[in-house]
Amino acid sequence: MRVGIDFGTTRIVVAAADRGNYPVVAFETPEGGTEEWFSPLVAVSGDKRLYGWEAFHRQGDREWTVLRSLKRLLEDAGPNTSVEVGGQPIPLLDLLRGLLETLRHDLFEHSSMPETSGHRLEAMIGVPANANSNQRFLTAEAFRLAGFDVLGVLNEPSAASIEFGHRNKKDAQKKKLLLVYDLGGGTFDASLVEHDEQTHTVLASDGITTLGGDDFDYVLAELALSAAGLSKGKITDSELFRLLEECRRKKESLHPNTRKLAVDLDCVREGWPEISLPVAQFYEEARPYVEETIDTVRGLLDRQGHAAPDCLYITGGGSELPLVARRLKEEFGRRVKRSAYTRSATAIGLAIQADAASGYELRDKFTRYFGVWREAEAGRRIIFDPLFEKGAPLPGTGERALEITRRYRPVHNIGHLRYLECSHVAGDQPGGDITFWDEIRFALDPALHRHASVEGLPVEYSQRAAEQDIEEVYRCDAAGIVHVTIRNLSAGYEQTWHLGRWSVRTKPVTLARKRRAAAHSIES
Repeated sequence: MRVGIDFGTTRIVVAAADRGNYPVVAFETPEGGTEEWFSPLVAVSGDKRLYGWEAFHRQGDREWTVLRSLKRLLEDAGPNTSVEVGGQPIPLLDLLRGLLETLRHDLFEHSSMPETSGHRLEAMIGVPANANSNQRFLTAEAFRLAGFDVLGVLNEPSAASIEFGHRNKKDAQKKKLLLVYDLGGGTFDASLVEHDEQTHTVLASDGITTLGGDDFDYVLAELALSAAGLSKGKITDSELFRLLEECRRKKESLHPNTRKLAVDLDCVREGWPEISLPVAQFYEEARPYVEETIDTVRGLLDRQGHAAPDCLYITGGGSELPLVARRLKEEFGRRVKRSAYTRSATAIGLAIQADAASGYELRDKFTRYFGVWREAEAGRRIIFDPLFEKGAPLPGTGERALEITRRYRPVHNIGHLRYLECSHVAGDQPGGDITFWDEIRFALDPALHRHASVEGLPVEYSQRAAEQDIEEVYRCDAAGIVHVTIRNLSAGYEQTWHLGRWSVRTKPVTLARKRRAAAHSIES
């Protein structure tokens, strides 16, 4: 069975590829109901772990700490990142694996997924368009460890554009310009896509990796605490979780005519009051976040030389906030179309892409620059060498990886290579959002090749190294994951690395506090 999986911040949505149809999978909950999504929650109590719907129903149990928004940690995560729960560090990859193993089990045992022989699940996985190579690798690796056969990793707004094209085939005879506005639980993405009946070409993507529906929950939580005179009170992680879940439920109940919001603080701590807030006040506090997304869309269009798209397609759970549609209508008028499947458009598009018989061809692009620091002017300056340019086409699924080669004669005994990704480049320097990745070392002097490690050795000028021919070969696959092989062609040895945040030592993080720096802070 082939499926598309939208691994969201607040919901995991799965769609199946079933003989040309792409139904959204419904899951049975422990209470006997059904939901067209799977809960991405993890509950911890000492050494015990619960995942998915079992964790969801421990929200009110004070013996359990429930973790939400695991996906938001992946932006800065490495293989050794831990989540701190009650002073106990738990490896993030272990939590993700347990969550996705439970998802896989429930797909076979407690869902509406069409019957399939055997227990093989081939999955196309969605990631934010602005996800860095490490996020993509960690997401795919967690699914593989959980027993999924990962067909590929696809940008979420690109998947939504496929769902749009599939549903509007009659209107897709000529090429049109579609802008996908995808505001999810933890991230915002925008992609400009040129599409016709069968081909979708991503022209450009942009986004905000630290903005999503979660931030609206925090806004409402802070307003409620302030109205109750509790803004300076101390609350525990479990109380903060219950508060944010209460605010999420009330936020999702809003419709365009709602005037008042009632937030029940008694579910946070017994004896606290129910607070009534004007919706207009909530919208006023939430509006700056929405304006950030509109500024991002405008900037994307301006850089591509377009005043407006033929259609602006709204997807993502965070976009269900009535304020979002209202502001987009004000900016783009009749061009705005809300997906009939706001929370599942991405999963449906992923399932269509996973279906080999669907006939859709997607041409996606790099959303960031990936490169390495290098010395210039005999070591007097450090410059950025962008190995893979932002906007460069990615290979399609099953196609040969992109390959970039650098050859040179070095002057040092050890190559110390420092990699990074960035959103912009100014001259020979990185700019915009910058993410620093691995620092790897390679023995350029063949006399050092047999050392167990060159990590502790000093980098020095070397005449012997200057006589060596060195080759760096960089490969990037359809998922945007980068590997490098460095060879000493003269001496005949080489080494290969997957490039990411693998060499970075990380401190345990407290998940409940993980949020964007621009947001107001709830005191703890």
